[in-house]
Amino acid sequence: MLKRPFNFGPLTLPSNIFCAPLAGCSDLPFRRLTTAYRPGLIYCEMVKMDALVRHDPSTYRLLDYETDMHPIGAQICGSKPQFAGKSAKIVENLGFDVVDLNCGCPVDKVTKDGSGSAMLKTPELIGEIISNMIAAVKIPVTVKIRAGWDEGQINAVQITEIAEKAGATAICIHGRTREQGYKGAANWDWIRACKAVAKKILVIGNGDLFDASSVYRMFEKTGCDAVLISRGTFGQPWIIGDVYQGAPLRTPLDFRDALLFHIEQVMSYHNDRKAAMDLRRIGCWYLKKGRGTRALRESLNKAQTIEEIRAFILDYPWHETDFSSPEPVEAEVLI
Repeated sequence: MLKRPFNFGPLTLPSNIFCAPLAGCSDLPFRRLTTAYRPGLIYCEMVKMDALVRHDPSTYRLLDYETDMHPIGAQICGSKPQFAGKSAKIVENLGFDVVDLNCGCPVDKVTKDGSGSAMLKTPELIGEIISNMIAAVKIPVTVKIRAGWDEGQINAVQITEIAEKAGATAICIHGRTREQGYKGAANWDWIRACKAVAKKILVIGNGDLFDASSVYRMFEKTGCDAVLISRGTFGQPWIIGDVYQGAPLRTPLDFRDALLFHIEQVMSYHNDRKAAMDLRRIGCWYLKKGRGTRALRESLNKAQTIEEIRAFILDYPWHETDFSSPEPVEAEVLI
């Protein structure tokens, strides 16, 4: 269950409630909001090993962080062992507390070169890459996987054993296959099976954690050592605080003010064009739980400038919305 503090290899973390690396989402402004609730560990967006090694500036920008974001992890992605140690060492030299190997990303542009969840097809290669990372750094090395490539190739238990033998501090299991993407329910039984075979390696549960009660259900059902909250942080950066202290009653104005604060953070970090594009999506995160917000969501999706976005939000009749009984909104699928 919830542990505060939490021992993680040589580290002592604030808790065993972690915030996931989310490609295209968990940028510096996003992490400023979630950090305020003191997660046990927070991650930057995933970066490619080869891009790190060739010192690509845009890749390094994804790894921007601030001092108060510690403890913080970086997640690397790649299928070439010769880059594994070098990229892990770069992460360590940048001051990160943990380095994670992504073997779970399901999108085609990542899996086409054998990276991400395509690594599930080559379990021994995962072990080799982990070994190379561990040999190069002193910080904890972890790995994130899915249950398997598809229903016919469920091998999370095997990979847990391989990762433990290689010396990984922890393994995170997302309870879906690569074939599923984000469809259907996550199967937490696969996480429980991995915990059952783990001797020293810590097992982190992931998948369908959207509120405090689901976090506690995962602990109870799987016996996992920690949880990794992913899409559950969208539009509710306070979810970590809810796990710690319970969820208070929030008014529509609470959601409005959080969204406006998020806008300020995005504007302070990105140029106006990127900020406007990002805020269309971010606005919908905060509004998806609100009944009576459909018109505002539609307006934000059409907005072209920051000024338009802010005006739509400030002029909206928030007193006519209800966040206690959300209307159905199709979930946004992200890494």
